Amino acid sequence: MNIGIRLHDTQPGTLHERLGFAAAQGFSCVQLAMGKAVPGFQMNEAASLLTEDLADEVREELEHAGIGCAVLGCYLKLSDRNEEEAERIRKIYDAHLRFAARIGARCVGTETPAADGAEGEACRTEEYYRLFLDRIRPVVRTAEETGTILAIEPVCSHIIHGTAQAERMLEDLKSDSVRIILDAVNLIDSAHTAEADNLIRDAVRRLGDRVTVLHMKDFVPDPGAARPKPVPCGQGQMDYRELLRLACENDLPMTLENTAPENAEQTRHWLENQF
Repeated sequence: MNIGIRLHDTQPGTLHERLGFAAAQGFSCVQLAMGKAVPGFQMNEAASLLTEDLADEVREELEHAGIGCAVLGCYLKLSDRNEEEAERIRKIYDAHLRFAARIGARCVGTETPAADGAEGEACRTEEYYRLFLDRIRPVVRTAEETGTILAIEPVCSHIIHGTAQAERMLEDLKSDSVRIILDAVNLIDSAHTAEADNLIRDAVRRLGDRVTVLHMKDFVPDPGAARPKPVPCGQGQMDYRELLRLACENDLPMTLENTAPENAEQTRHWLENQF
């Protein structure tokens, strides 16, 4: 069982210290967002900061801690209508993919928010989808060239918002270098919390063989909000059976979300006990 944590959810410190905190709490992998976990790292400058020397340092720190990198996070808004801005962001994604290959990360993870702030039904249009495909294709080519996985996380309020749209994306991109990060809670909006179990089963059935990492959290309904409230595993109403079966059958890493240093280890124990 390979359970990890977002490194920026550990106690604050240097990269070395944060990895030590994660290891001490029994985690075997991490999701690493350089801009959130490494003091002073500026994502806007990532294209020049993610050097081979830095990659060697990060790989050594991971190896010293005995921890794998399940996800190297690059959650920038790639689908910008402005060509110059889209090109700048693409270079940051390219740099992350090269960096991921050098540090041995399983994938570079991202989501698909609309750059102009549109959410929900407003960005579930063919126009937004075609813009996303146009922007992501050069990044996919870099993933193929570097032998790295680009893992896209469907979110109900984003352009790739659900299982069917994710299936369509995988078919349109036709690349073994594109996979899915499955965060089941992110598939659920407030209008469909009663259907959560069916949504999860459907996602596992249709996307399971292309999932490379699971994000693990729970949810409680939040009346009046667009989406339910995310909480640590075991504190809501999620049924984890399908997700844990998928993790077991495919030996998938699972990274916890919405934890804090004081409850992360307890949450890990709770999830392990579900097996």
